[in-house]
Amino acid sequence: MPPKAIIAPSILASDFGQLSHECSRIIGQGADWLHIDIMDGHFVPNITIGAPVVTCIRGSVERSQDWSKGVFDCHMMVAEPQRWLEDFKKAGCDLYCFHYEAAETSKAPHTPSSELIRQVHALGLKAGVAIKPDTPVDVLFPLLDGDDEKPDMVLVMTVEPGFGGQKFQHRCMPKVEALRKRYPELDIEVDGGLGLETIDVAAEAGANVIVAGTAVFGAADPSEVIAKLKSVVEKNLVR
Repeated sequence: MPPKAIIAPSILASDFGQLSHECSRIIGQGADWLHIDIMDGHFVPNITIGAPVVTCIRGSVERSQDWSKGVFDCHMMVAEPQRWLEDFKKAGCDLYCFHYEAAETSKAPHTPSSELIRQVHALGLKAGVAIKPDTPVDVLFPLLDGDDEKPDMVLVMTVEPGFGGQKFQHRCMPKVEALRKRYPELDIEVDGGLGLETIDVAAEAGANVIVAGTAVFGAADPSEVIAKLKSVVEKNLVR
């Protein structure tokens, strides 16, 4: 099945004082998923939210039965992603996206990526694997080509994880191109510095899941921005 264009605004750019309202508002404005950045102060030098907050906003955002709307895409920027699986399942997470670096190269106790994907699937969640800007894309090929359970999505970071508002790095786009050429049906997400000025580059490279924070939440008309982002992605998917 060919991938679909998905716009997943990052709630990191929302007004945390009205978080539930902001999340339901942006879904009502046309967003498909919500990208929820989870930072633990260890894997990245910042702390955001945990499972209890996800539980609160889940009550304000209904998930469609076909998973096309209201999906919680939890980006786990944490040192030990295996520790939080049960908590985020209970909180209402739909897609648990952990970092390859945390699963394979972390100094903290860790579970290998292949086993972690299996555990995520066993809980009925979708599994994503993220890579930092300096991590080569070919480290993911064994996971995507092997006989074990495969990730449902790959997230290519175009900025260093840990802070919002960073500038988009074009140098990461060859990784997206390589993934799209090798895995034409894979959901490929791009996160970092995305907006109307950079969407063309990401879409042309083959990204179909677009994370945009400030560009959406900071817009005078979020629905217009979401529609424009989605249109660019859709045009490139049918080429």
